[in-house]
Amino acid sequence: MSNLQVTEIKAFVPAKNFALSKQFYQELGFTMASEGGGVAYFHFEHVSFLLQDFCADHLAENFMMHLLVHDVDAWWSKVQESGVIGRYDLKIWPITLQPWGMRDFCITDPSGVLWRIGQNVD
Repeated sequence: MSNLQVTEIKAFVPAKNFALSKQFYQELGFTMASEGGGVAYFHFEHVSFLLQDFCADHLAENFMMHLLVHDVDAWWSKVQESGVIGRYDLKIWPITLQPWGMRDFCITDPSGVLWRIGQNVD
């Protein structure tokens, strides 16, 4: 009998400037748990992703991550208070009620990766 239990799944997020992207994610509140061979392992509590020192043309601008949170307003405030928008010249969109039952906002990282940060609505 096979054991098909899954431990986790992580995306490889592209970085045009690896050092800059590592700094950005740490300033946003993620912990860089390890780094080696052009890959950095980031986590925030129990969720994680891998930042890669690689970015093919147009990859980052067509890459999206979704972060499901309990309190989107708290995350909005965290992003605003962190100052990353101005320091990294990022794009940010306001919190919006989506037709799929979620309140969310979007922010780009320094490479152009779009992060959709949202919470489910009852």
